[in-house]
Amino acid sequence: MLRSLNDQLAREDSDLAGYAIKNTQTHGRRFQEPSHPFRTDFQRDRDRVLHSRAFRRLEYKTQVFLNDSGDHLRTRLTHTIEVAAICRTIARALHLNEDLAETIALAHDLGHTPFGHAGERAMNRLMTEHGGFDHNDQALRVIDILEIKYPEYDGINLSWEVRSGLLKHRDKSCSLDGIILPPQPSLESQIADLGDDLTYYGHDVDDGLDSGLITEDMLAGIKIWKLAAENSRKHGLRDHTDRFRAFTVRCLIDMMVGDAIRYSHSLIKKYQPENSDAAQNSEFKMISFSPEFEEMTQELRKFLYANLYFHPKLKSLNEFSWDRMSLLFNVFIKNPELMGHATQDRIAHDGIHRAAADYIAGMTDRFASQEYLKYKDSLFSGL
Repeated sequence: MLRSLNDQLAREDSDLAGYAIKNTQTHGRRFQEPSHPFRTDFQRDRDRVLHSRAFRRLEYKTQVFLNDSGDHLRTRLTHTIEVAAICRTIARALHLNEDLAETIALAHDLGHTPFGHAGERAMNRLMTEHGGFDHNDQALRVIDILEIKYPEYDGINLSWEVRSGLLKHRDKSCSLDGIILPPQPSLESQIADLGDDLTYYGHDVDDGLDSGLITEDMLAGIKIWKLAAENSRKHGLRDHTDRFRAFTVRCLIDMMVGDAIRYSHSLIKKYQPENSDAAQNSEFKMISFSPEFEEMTQELRKFLYANLYFHPKLKSLNEFSWDRMSLLFNVFIKNPELMGHATQDRIAHDGIHRAAADYIAGMTDRFASQEYLKYKDSLFSGL
């Protein structure tokens, strides 16, 4: 027996909470399309993200360690997949729309530059006088403009709910397609935001340990690590072994996910939003860690910044990124014919600086390094 679109929409009505966003409540797409017979709008959005070039390029973009640093270290793609999986778990437990939460999670890093956060800082510095650069805003540009796939329009024409879920910075004047954004993102978008945070807390610890830049002894005083480690010992595991480290990271992530689910449920139960609009117009977010876990995760975050993200071996990535990004930016500003034809076509509308930023931001670590080597010893090296 086939499960038609109407069957799936009816299942949403019966399974999802009143404060979830259902497909029947969508504000639609910028360009109208007929419904698909077997997939909801948010399922189609997810598939369009998965089939995009920008998504595939995440495989060769830095998460924390450069892409070729080690076979087991995470890339921007593996990080994104892990975030999406965690978001489905949280959304399902809270009777929210799993497909929407997953799609926002899958799309949330499409705007990242090569060379991770160091690359983004470099690009924002280069664009200071030209509107700046933010990977969240860039993700929206990717799905609205930069992906070229359909004959009638640029972009991949995702639903308003996914697109608005990518916008993190909100004020009273913030709007999308003429619709004023409420003060809070949808609960599904809040899940993607929190899921991103807790995923990199846990998995950056894992990669940091795997790389040897941080150790169990360094983590011993971090409260949330201590709790996870105690759980590992209860299972008979010995400190300073591969199995102990792997299971402790697993416990660390499970603790954070469980706390987020339980505390978010308590907030929703307490304030009882009648629908998604009520949740988005609340004075505060309802998807959150408990105060106890918020304090512990912030302690872990500070530890990672102090001991991993700005470790001397990774700090050099800042100079590495700046050298490559600045040379490429200046080369393409002065020689736009060296960029792709689609990028050149946007210069008249977006300006040369934004077009160059778009072009470089879309590069993988590997391609950006190849382009850098191509031009650094050429006649452009003095630019």
